[in-house]
Amino acid sequence: MTFATILPVWQAARSRFFKIAVALPEQDLQLQLGKSSIGSLLHHTAEVEYMFAEWFFGKGLPVEGIPKPDLTNLDELVALLAASNEHLVEAMKALPEEQWQAVVESRMGPSTPLEAIGRLIYHTGIHAGQISLIQKSEQN
Repeated sequence: MTFATILPVWQAARSRFFKIAVALPEQDLQLQLGKSSIGSLLHHTAEVEYMFAEWFFGKGLPVEGIPKPDLTNLDELVALLAASNEHLVEAMKALPEEQWQAVVESRMGPSTPLEAIGRLIYHTGIHAGQISLIQKSEQN
């Protein structure tokens, strides 16, 4: 029941972020505010999804590790975001119902898998806002 309940919430937040990424002009990937470029934010978002799948859902990282695409190549970043989401959703789907509320120790501290998805939704929203801010600051 938990997977069936949380999946539509995750998909709503994540699909909005993905649509933003897909619609980016490739030249915007180099725009940055401070040390964060739009390309690096997209990569970081995928990287965190892979890490959360490992930490909270027990799904190992890809054998080759987390890919490090060219941060100025939109096609590569979009492919990475699609792959990280698929990896996370597979991990969520495989988690037994009774483990969704079990506290897991991680590098971030203790959290349940359900709380971890809440954090990912928040994380994705933060970076969507940063992308918008970076683009707007460049227009001014």
